[in-house]
Amino acid sequence: MEYIQPRPSSIVAGLYTVRDLGVDLAILHGPSGCSFKHARLLEDDGLRVLTTSLADNEFIFGGHDILVKVLRYAEKEFKPRRIAVVGTCVSMIIGEDIQAAIDDSGITTPAIAVNIHAGFRENIDGVIAALEPAAEAGWIDKAELERQKVLLRAANQVERARGAAYKSYVRPNRGDLKHVVAKRLLELIAKGKKGVVILNAKKETAYMFADVLTAIRETCPDANVEYIANLEGRGLPKVRYDAENILHGLENAGIVEGGNLRLIGALDEYGANGNNIGTALKEINPAFAVISGVPHAIAPEFLEGIEVFSVTNGPRQYEPLKEFGHDHVVVEVDLHPKTLGVIEIVPSEFGDVIRSLKNES
Repeated sequence: MEYIQPRPSSIVAGLYTVRDLGVDLAILHGPSGCSFKHARLLEDDGLRVLTTSLADNEFIFGGHDILVKVLRYAEKEFKPRRIAVVGTCVSMIIGEDIQAAIDDSGITTPAIAVNIHAGFRENIDGVIAALEPAAEAGWIDKAELERQKVLLRAANQVERARGAAYKSYVRPNRGDLKHVVAKRLLELIAKGKKGVVILNAKKETAYMFADVLTAIRETCPDANVEYIANLEGRGLPKVRYDAENILHGLENAGIVEGGNLRLIGALDEYGANGNNIGTALKEINPAFAVISGVPHAIAPEFLEGIEVFSVTNGPRQYEPLKEFGHDHVVVEVDLHPKTLGVIEIVPSEFGDVIRSLKNES
């Protein structure tokens, strides 16, 4: 038995990946309700999502002609730069040839077929299903494709070792009380304890996780802390763009690369970044560490003797973080909807609690 709890969908992973590739129109070839929530959310991020709305008739006779019709409509009405047709369980089970429909449509817009369905235990299959045709189309080079595969395997390994997939079922938890955790953090800073504040976040979620860094800098500018962020300029187009925006936001808050900020890793390297950050932690030797984003990427041996404050967005991440020795764990609920379509750092609940407690003192 692998999991008995819901896991991320490979279809949704495919949608997010085509967005990162610069696709501005995606067609879900399946029922109108497939991946409804994420399809709607992604429209806030500049990805228009259409559907072929397959129903019982097409389940029997196929949806080739409908897909051709939607492709022609999409090109005429929206004039997209790039199109991705993303498969679903229905289209894959009935054996639809998505590429044939693209060819038969006669559209001139660059388009790829993402042959994926939800019958995979790991959502990275959806990412790879989008990246491989993108490489064939010349949207990314082969080296980037291989780099992405390495990163995906590393992220999966971390999730299985210390994340929400570390056992068959993980009970969700909303985390420790933010005001209690923030109070303890400010006590350590006020005592002059040496600390490190780390951003190791996944892609666009960093727009909110970075607020933890800016909140600490704004409220405690003289704190004895060093900042680390995974904002190096590598990855797919949107990933690099987001890193630039967030880095600019940190600079505006007084967290400056080459000064009090050290860049380690890129936004898509969150799962493979643990050892590099861990090595930096051993070098800095802090009394406390604040890890915002994907704290479980850092192995426990790098955190020995350090009071650890972790900020995550997964209610199912609370239990494993506590089990692996993180002293304080706060959860940013509903983070994903708040970080779609943004181009600058957005407030986090924990960041705002830090600000409020400092203002009261």
